[in-house]
Order: sequence, then structure tokens, then C-alpha cells
Amino acid sequence: MRQLKGVVNDRGSNYAVSGGATQSREAVDEFLKALKKDKKFARATHNTWAVLLGDGTPLKGDDGEAGAGQVILRMLERADLRDHVVVVTRWYGGKKLGGDRFRHVQDCVRAYLDEMAI
Repeated sequence: MRQLKGVVNDRGSNYAVSGGATQSREAVDEFLKALKKDKKFARATHNTWAVLLGDGTPLKGDDGEAGAGQVILRMLERADLRDHVVVVTRWYGGKKLGGDRFRHVQDCVRAYLDEMAI
């Protein structure tokens, strides 16, 4: 599991991004379970994720952050990154971010892909 913490901080909300190899929905569930073993991630407001499986099947989860999983999925499709789940975690800071939250999700995924040199 690869993690980048403190990628974005805005109006009290903090973002991190994590990812790792997965080849099935069951593997995604195991990845999320392992991520949430860290109590900080278990207490996060949102753990949004997406994966593009090797056969092209898209999977995503918004975890209450409507539309965020789709943003991650689109970026994975553009990078043609398959069998690799990416999770963007948000700890809510008390102020609504509006549409900026999607930009922050994009920034997190971009930082993750850059770290992987994709």
C-alpha cells in the first residue's frame, strides 16, 4: 500500500491518497479493510475510491462524497491504470467546499499518479 498524506488542506479539510494493486471487488474490499485498520482512516469522513479492473470493468465508491468516485475513475481511465485501486480520504474540517472538493480529489489522484511516475 502506497500513501501520500497531507496532499491538500483547505478550510480545515485534509486530504490523503492511498493505492495498491487489486484484481477483483473482493481485493478492493480487503484493501479498504486494511486501510481502515489505521484508526485515523477509519474515522475519516470519506474514503472514496475507484478501480479499473484488467478486463475494463469500472468499480467505484463515493462513501458519501457524491461524484468523487467517478472523478477518480475518469483519471484512472485516462492514465490507463488497471488493477490498481486509488482511495482519496477526506477529513471534514467543518466548512463546505462546494465544487472545490472535486478539484481536491483530482489533485490527490494526480499526486498519486505522479508519485508512481505514470
